[in-house]
Amino acid sequence: MHIVIINGPNLNLIGKRQPEIYGNTSFDSYIPELKNKYTDHDITYHQSNHEGVLIDWLHMYGFTADGIILNAGGLTHTSIALADAVSSIITPVLEVHISDITKREQFRHHSYLEKVCLHTIMGHGLEGYDLALKYIIEYKMVKK
Repeated sequence: MHIVIINGPNLNLIGKRQPEIYGNTSFDSYIPELKNKYTDHDITYHQSNHEGVLIDWLHMYGFTADGIILNAGGLTHTSIALADAVSSIITPVLEVHISDITKREQFRHHSYLEKVCLHTIMGHGLEGYDLALKYIIEYKMVKK
C-alpha cells in the first residue's frame, strides 16, 4: 500500500518551533520511525511552505496513492483551494494536526479540510501520524 504524508507551512520547524505545542522531535527524525514500523507499506513524505506545491502533490498522488495524510498547517484555516484540491481527487485524505486546534486560538477552530477529508486526527502530537496510518490501512482493508 502506498501512503503519502504531506506537511504544509512551518511544519519543517517541528522540534524547534514552539516545543510546548509541537514537541522536541523533528519530523525528519520521526519519519524513519514510521517507515521502520510500516515496512509492508510504501510511505512517501513531502513538506512545503507553499500552497501551490501542496496542491500539486495532491493532484500528483490523488489518483494513484492508496491514502494521503495531510497536515496543512495554518492553511487548514484559510485555504479553500486546498479543500477544492482534496475534493477533486479520488484517493482518501486524512487530516492530521499535532495540536488540538479546537483548544487553541479561535481562528484555528475552523478547518476548510474537515468536511472533504475522510477523517481528522488532532491533539496526539507526532503520534497522530501513526494513528492516521493505522486508520488508512484499516479503511483500505475494509474497502477491498
